[in-house]
Amino acid sequence: MSEKFDVIVIGGGPGGYVAAIRAAQLGLKAACVDMFTGKDGKASPGGTCLNIGCIPSKSLLDSSKHFHHVTHDYPEHGIKAKGVTIDIPAMIARKDRVVKKLTGGVSQLLKATKVAFFHGKGELAAGRQVTVTPADGGDPVQLSADNVILASGSVPIQIPGVEFDGEYIVDNVGALDFDHAPKTLGVIGAGVIGLELGSVWNRLGSKVTLLEALPDFLALADVDIAKQAARIFKKQELDIRLSAFVQSARVKKGKVHVGVEIKGKEEELVFDRLLVSVGRKPYTEGLLAADSGVSLTERGQIEVDESSRTRAPGVWAIGDCVRGPMLAHKASEEGVAVAELIAGKHAEIHFDTVPWVVYTDPEIAWVGKTEQQLKEEGVDYKTGSFPFGANGRALAGGQGNGLVKILADAESDDILGVHIFGANASEIIGECVVAMEFQGCSEDLARIIHAHPTLSEAVHEAALHLDGRAIHRAN
Repeated sequence: MSEKFDVIVIGGGPGGYVAAIRAAQLGLKAACVDMFTGKDGKASPGGTCLNIGCIPSKSLLDSSKHFHHVTHDYPEHGIKAKGVTIDIPAMIARKDRVVKKLTGGVSQLLKATKVAFFHGKGELAAGRQVTVTPADGGDPVQLSADNVILASGSVPIQIPGVEFDGEYIVDNVGALDFDHAPKTLGVIGAGVIGLELGSVWNRLGSKVTLLEALPDFLALADVDIAKQAARIFKKQELDIRLSAFVQSARVKKGKVHVGVEIKGKEEELVFDRLLVSVGRKPYTEGLLAADSGVSLTERGQIEVDESSRTRAPGVWAIGDCVRGPMLAHKASEEGVAVAELIAGKHAEIHFDTVPWVVYTDPEIAWVGKTEQQLKEEGVDYKTGSFPFGANGRALAGGQGNGLVKILADAESDDILGVHIFGANASEIIGECVVAMEFQGCSEDLARIIHAHPTLSEAVHEAALHLDGRAIHRAN
């Protein structure tokens, strides 16, 4: 006989474990099924983000930034450091310790909230029956629930003619565990993952070439932000090739030979290592039995309505395996919302105010619409901006690159989008998200007193600039 729960969550990533914990907080008997296994062979809840994505990449970004500052930026401050070296295995070990501490923290949170945890792969069948195949190869476990939340996440997309071998041709996981900085690193895809990991190894001494199929750099970002970012990244010696279509990749005598067509011209590029980062796709392999009642879209996503309900009664889906941006914080909020809906509470998510961040140096962050989107939609808007080069705190910290750009409705002054390229953009964007969530206007940001000197003053001045009132730049 199967064990019965109020809620079973399949997937222990930032959507899954959060949903399970919130369900337990609301008095529901909850279980979480997750198959992720750490380097030590033990259960490692937290999903892609915590184990092999957001957290380990930020750890390496931080380490590589420290090294770059010592070797490139400190002399300007009068600090001279000779013979500085980087111990990459030690850097990787630190990254692993950070991951282990946080995954262990998730395990403790699940225990503290009395969420039953099953280490294995879950499969949903009709009637919300869940079969768990234990990761250790033990006998399958049968579970059932009044509600099941699918939070299976995503996996990297492979491209034809380019096969991962885990050593020379790798996905993001492989690029997190290099034991040395390759002399040359090719990166297929100049999106978030490609830029972040490319930045890591560029700072550590690799000559990095990013091959982007699209004709525009960072097409999702506002065009002014993308242009500034491209200029700065070029100064950082990131070689970004646009309209580059990779045809093949072969390993020959310890080198990766990449056949690529760049702006109509065929070339062969040779790298020591090749990172493939062309995006991710929903992971649903082995998740759904034939009679589950859950349907997939043409893109392989689990089909859900605006409240994350699937077509199967009592079955929900969240995170990377459904529509919307593949962002950890989006998945977490969906998890909270679904748990609250199951508990009979009101909950909703505003996808228009989900922030995006690229953790380069400087960082890129945005929320809402871009200027090009507003033009395409025929929206009458006004814009204001402010460069970090005119911000006292930024200059004092040697962080004068970038700008804040605010877009507002020409008539109502409602904030339609905020775009930031600069130091700590990931943190600064927060006040802009709050303003948009509360249906704020640019005037609200202009009237808020910002502490001086701070980087966030750039938001204040950009809002003032919308109406020609900026103090520290020409209007």
